[in-house]
Amino acid sequence: MPYIRLSGFYLFYFALLGTLLPYWSLYLQSLGFSAVTIGWLMGILHVSRVLAPNLWGWLADITGRRLRIIRLGALASWLCFALIFWQQGAVGIALVMAAFSFFWNAVLPQFEVVTLGHLGENRRQYSRIRLWGSVGFILAVVLVGPLLDMMSVALVPFVVFIIMILIWLSTLLIPAGPLVSAEAAASVERLAPVLKQPQVLVFFLVCFLVQLGHGPYYTFYSVLLEGLGYSRGEIGLLWALGVVAEVLLFAVMPRLLGRFSLRIILLISLVLCVVRWGLTAGMPEQLGWMLLAQTLHAATFGSLHAVGIALVQHYFTPNTQGRGQALFSSLGFGAGGALGAVAAGQLWSSMGVMTFALASLVSVLAFVLALIWIYPQRYRPSGC
Repeated sequence: MPYIRLSGFYLFYFALLGTLLPYWSLYLQSLGFSAVTIGWLMGILHVSRVLAPNLWGWLADITGRRLRIIRLGALASWLCFALIFWQQGAVGIALVMAAFSFFWNAVLPQFEVVTLGHLGENRRQYSRIRLWGSVGFILAVVLVGPLLDMMSVALVPFVVFIIMILIWLSTLLIPAGPLVSAEAAASVERLAPVLKQPQVLVFFLVCFLVQLGHGPYYTFYSVLLEGLGYSRGEIGLLWALGVVAEVLLFAVMPRLLGRFSLRIILLISLVLCVVRWGLTAGMPEQLGWMLLAQTLHAATFGSLHAVGIALVQHYFTPNTQGRGQALFSSLGFGAGGALGAVAAGQLWSSMGVMTFALASLVSVLAFVLALIWIYPQRYRPSGC
């Protein structure tokens, strides 16, 4: 199994997120945009996840050219983003963000399928590879923050551009995984019966609500901290702390999955979502409480992501995996993330930090739905 080459992709892919999520909103703020405009622009990163992963997932499932699609998406991402250096207005930046994210958001769900294909029967080891994405995120937030303090936030687009090229280069090193069976094209019709299952529908709704609750965090957490007097270096360290906790979680996840059910891990993680956003709303100026809240990123992203990937593998057949992972990305990170970013932008001027309190309430709803409906052991997909 090409462990190092698979890990390298995750390293660079999430290093890009580690630059975009904490610092892109600060870059937009430096251009003089309002909170509402920043919310809409950040929402574009998520909106493209609604359509793009499903389109590319469908193409990958019916053609079997998954790795070629990944490489094309990574190449087109940095070619489109290169236009950002000629944009200063909101419309121009929005168009560039929409263009590059359409291709960039198509890459990860299909790469997840490639990774799981290489793992074969050792799928519990997925988190050991995925943790390198968290390492990349940590390196980005820790290094880019102080760099911006020393130089200028205007450097952010250049850093993003370089990392995008590294993502593309890493895809060229990945060997092709197991071939898709000849039934792939015929399996297109089989997705509808899976999506009619109440448990599967609620699973995707929970994914949507989780990312909706992350909207204020991904859009305004850095802005909040900077307004409270935190330096950009400190902001980067707080982001990094959350992902360090995530790395540790990924390292032990195979053992957790062997000891606890997916349902139990899911429910505990959702409870910790409620706690995290409550702490952020109530005591953002208290560094100690923010340190604790950031460690809960291990649950609100790390374990929920690992459980989500595992549940997609459980609910969908091999010939629908590409579309299953695409739906996981588009309905959660796409639709949920987009609405969360836009809603946060609309509410931030009037509610400020209390927007995180709403995120906590959204997490309560997700927990209740999961408690009532999510019982993976009661569902087995046909064709498995």
